[in-house]
Amino acid sequence: MAFAIGSDCIDVMDRSCVTVCPVDCIYEGKRRLYINPIECIDCGACEPVCPVEAIRFDEDIDDNDPRLEENAAFFLETLPGRDTPLGRAGGARKTGPLGTDIPQVAPQVSST
Repeated sequence: MAFAIGSDCIDVMDRSCVTVCPVDCIYEGKRRLYINPIECIDCGACEPVCPVEAIRFDEDIDDNDPRLEENAAFFLETLPGRDTPLGRAGGARKTGPLGTDIPQVAPQVSST
């Protein structure tokens, strides 16, 4: 089990959660943050510091809520501009800001 960050984080990215995470498992996309479910140790340090209450324990999230799938997809799918999935990346400081999101979070492009 792990924590997940919801869509309330999109374009907010306060990063308070990043500074309190003891295992460096919160990664920065372009428009939101993601918790690596493989690296998360379920300590809960991130949840109370989130100013928009976007972080929830995955067991407390409805199975139909897209945030679980979105967080996992960020690490399991090949992101735009990358050659391979992140998987167990070894810590967010190691990768730095990734500058990309899963397609569900990417900004909508106007056709006009």
